[in-house]
Amino acid sequence: MSSRLPPRSPSSDPYLHTRRLTSRDRLLLSWLAEHYLLSTRQVAKALFPSGRSARLRLTLLHRIEAVDRFVDEAAADSTQYLYALGPLGLRLNRDAYHDPDNPAAKPPRSNRDRADRIVGSRKLRHLLGVNDFFTDLLAHARTDSRARLERWWSEQHATDAYGGAGVQPDGHGVWTVGDATVGFFLEHDNGTEPLGRVLAKLRAYERVTEFGPRYPVLFWVPSRGRERNLLDALAGTSAAMPMATAVRGTNPAGPVWTLTSDPDRRRHLHELPSDHGPYAATNPNRFVRRDLEPEPGTEPITQTPL
Repeated sequence: MSSRLPPRSPSSDPYLHTRRLTSRDRLLLSWLAEHYLLSTRQVAKALFPSGRSARLRLTLLHRIEAVDRFVDEAAADSTQYLYALGPLGLRLNRDAYHDPDNPAAKPPRSNRDRADRIVGSRKLRHLLGVNDFFTDLLAHARTDSRARLERWWSEQHATDAYGGAGVQPDGHGVWTVGDATVGFFLEHDNGTEPLGRVLAKLRAYERVTEFGPRYPVLFWVPSRGRERNLLDALAGTSAAMPMATAVRGTNPAGPVWTLTSDPDRRRHLHELPSDHGPYAATNPNRFVRRDLEPEPGTEPITQTPL
């Protein structure tokens, strides 16, 4: 009788599903770790050539418990799911943010506990709106070889990085087209906050410019009327950082941005003025574009001027 053990069946391999994950799968899981959830449509436009190929891959990822999913009851399309990390995805991203309403909350006991916090969050639609902005940029980059989203930080990530100044942006990104690189802070405006409260946020962004970058603050608003009211309120406002407005439903990479300091024409996102700030200990999150900028201690290449 042979003493050899029978070969292990594939189903008994605890790392089988992990090894099946592609680099694209892992990128998606890292987004879900930081940004909580994405819709079928957002995943498709950011990562896949078609909606069908996205749905097929997401079905597989759900089957192997890399992602969890639930129906988006606000969507007209019954095939529209919202995706969060599943057990496998959470195991591979142990530093995932775990509560959109209370960042200081105790970590969830399971992926289901985390998903319950996301689904029950008062910020659910707001999170999807912010993520729509960034996935629109990613979709644009898929059609333009010169364009790329260099940095996509969530509200919690950006607040951790710049919270010393009191800012709490809805998101932070760095966008490149060709030789132009623009950092920005996003304010996803739903038109429900009084304009006075919106303007009060600018003081914190002013404090960031004292030690860090001078990035434009982008107000992504729901209607032309809201944009006009906001531009009127900002007219004549003196600020160290640029401010720009645009209306949702347009391509955020395109010529849709109105600078409050020069409202007579609309600019592409990469045409907005931007300054990454000094190479200094006070600016530890300074963005460095490796293919253009020299190492710290040498003369930096000037980016889009203020």
